[in-house]
Amino acid sequence: MTADSEPRYPDIEIYLSRAPMESLNEWLKAAIGAEPLTPAGKGKWRTRGHLGEHAIPVLLVERAADGFASLWFDSAETPWPDDAACARAAARHLGGEVRCSLGGWQPGDEPDRFLRVLPDGHAEEIHWPDSGQ
Repeated sequence: MTADSEPRYPDIEIYLSRAPMESLNEWLKAAIGAEPLTPAGKGKWRTRGHLGEHAIPVLLVERAADGFASLWFDSAETPWPDDAACARAAARHLGGEVRCSLGGWQPGDEPDRFLRVLPDGHAEEIHWPDSGQ
């Protein structure tokens, strides 16, 4: 299966243990040509990137879960086919732990299963928030 034929997620959401604004803006600019994040309410930041002709709205919510910031790309047209690929890229660039869901959630699935990605590329399944990590 080629990268072009992989199923794509309708949106991407990752959780950042650290979100230094300068590094985050650099990564978003390099990855999707986004302008710097701008305030959008208390603890919220927005920007918009592009991939080809497709706009990619981005929302950062500080302290969204257990001290992690949520970074949401509201588009299926991102450089990453899924949350895990985005998490790996973010962890590498931002130098911090990144978490994401293990896949699309279906009724009956375990809701607390997440992928924990470290900057060195190590990834493991965890239960969050019960992981104590």
